[in-house]
Amino acid sequence: MSASPSDSLWWRQAAVYQIYPRSFADSNGDGMGDLPGITSRMSYLSALGIDAIWLSPFYPSALADGGYDVDDYRNVDPRLGSLDDFDAMVEAAHAADIRVIVDVVPNHSSNRHEWFKAALAAAPGSPERARYHFLDGLGDDGELPPSDWPSHFGGGACTRVVEQAEPNAGSLGQWYLHLFATEQPDFNWDNPEVREDFHTTLRFWSDRGVDGFRIDVAHALVKDMSLPLRSKPALDILVDDGSDPLFDRDAVHEVFEGWRSVLNEYNPPKAAVAEAWCPFTDRRLKYARPTELGQAFNFDLLQAPFDAAEFRSIAEKCLSEAAASGASSTWVFSNHDVVRHPSRYAFPDGSTRDDLEAWLLADGATPALDLARGVRRARAATLFMLGLPGSAYLYQGEELGLFEVADLPAASLQDPTWFRTDHKIKGRDGCRVPLPWSATEPNLGFGGTPWLPQPEWFGSLAAAAQDGVAGSTLEMYRAALSWRSKLQAEETLEWLDSPEARVVHYRRPNGWEVITNFGDAPAQLPSGVDLSKVVLSSGAPAVENGTGAGGATIEGETTLWLAP
Repeated sequence: MSASPSDSLWWRQAAVYQIYPRSFADSNGDGMGDLPGITSRMSYLSALGIDAIWLSPFYPSALADGGYDVDDYRNVDPRLGSLDDFDAMVEAAHAADIRVIVDVVPNHSSNRHEWFKAALAAAPGSPERARYHFLDGLGDDGELPPSDWPSHFGGGACTRVVEQAEPNAGSLGQWYLHLFATEQPDFNWDNPEVREDFHTTLRFWSDRGVDGFRIDVAHALVKDMSLPLRSKPALDILVDDGSDPLFDRDAVHEVFEGWRSVLNEYNPPKAAVAEAWCPFTDRRLKYARPTELGQAFNFDLLQAPFDAAEFRSIAEKCLSEAAASGASSTWVFSNHDVVRHPSRYAFPDGSTRDDLEAWLLADGATPALDLARGVRRARAATLFMLGLPGSAYLYQGEELGLFEVADLPAASLQDPTWFRTDHKIKGRDGCRVPLPWSATEPNLGFGGTPWLPQPEWFGSLAAAAQDGVAGSTLEMYRAALSWRSKLQAEETLEWLDSPEARVVHYRRPNGWEVITNFGDAPAQLPSGVDLSKVVLSSGAPAVENGTGAGGATIEGETTLWLAP
């Protein structure tokens, strides 16, 4: 690791590995990954060279949204283990010098949460309902939803309830807000009781040894529910002044200032990173201020095409903004919500999100992807990113070069988007298929029959099949993370001139250099590059005297690392 266990700034340049617990490793043969499964693979994680693991939700849940519908924020889903298992996992991680980050889901609970059940049993206007957003409907009898707000997963964002309390028991009554699935009612963050309960949750996990928190949908907590509700027919259109009724409102920062006070009760203070989908970076960076969470995801590289000018511009912008905010930048290509990046890079240039969704609906048949190019670009992009200052967030299986599983049988799909859009959008199951550990073991070494079926081709990418194999994606990640931990430097870099626009070249303060050819053909390397210092290449090695008088070339879609 690049920082000592007591270093309060360990997160600034950490390599963080996201684990989707149900899909990582199954210890008891029931087909669902669990906490003991994670513990059993701690040596693998240690050998990979990461600094921390981030666990997606492992709390009790009906899995209406893959665990992001939380029944109890201070417990473990019994299918995934127990609190004792959690403690054992944290102990094993810390013994391996790996920190633990857990997901917190504060925008909404599940509809099985004790508070929501109490709200349904109570009358309109009650304190129990004040923890959520309950509203009277429109129309003569309240039969119309109180807003035109859509759900992120399709359909409307308000659902009407059958009243349980007298005198209206058995009749249709109020509506409640859920920006996601029907089973995910939104909390009312204007309610002090909600705020204090989450302080309790932060302390509960911090006291059990958690080192940090990832905050789900951090920008959505505080809402303008004053009547009449303002129209917002499209959720993805935001404004840059904090006046949106649902997202990125200025008052949300009061919430996170309170969280920072709680996180600072510990020595060292607990880390936190916001998932704040704000298109305006000056507003996103507010979440990353030292007085709030300390970091906020930027998804700029995740959304960018594989292009030299785009990658350099994004890196310049994000590093400048992070420095101005006092945070460090964050880099990410894949996670549990998006198509895996080797598949995205295999698409024809210029493809859009609509093209991705159409491809998923076609079971990955149309268009035919250039998977070899996808792998080359993914490996090159990864080395470009891992050389940058800031935190690198990696998603389980990307170190194996896994592609998206686009042809999952319809009967196996579980993403709520699939159901709430009448099967028009397939959703995120394809990046959540359980990992392949061994090509020779049943269920590819995962455990029992996986909750999502693994494709046959997963076997060739299994961890055991790549272990020790020179040039494999797994060994490239291990080497890169090992070098990264040795060569950490100040959070700055110097951009160096290149003879071709498709080649991007930068140097860190300690002399560590990164060169990426974003073109699809060999390109001339900058003069003066000492190939004897090349310690890692995402593709073929550079070649002396390839083109130009006395020059050297770097293969297309390739990144080189040069040690000082």
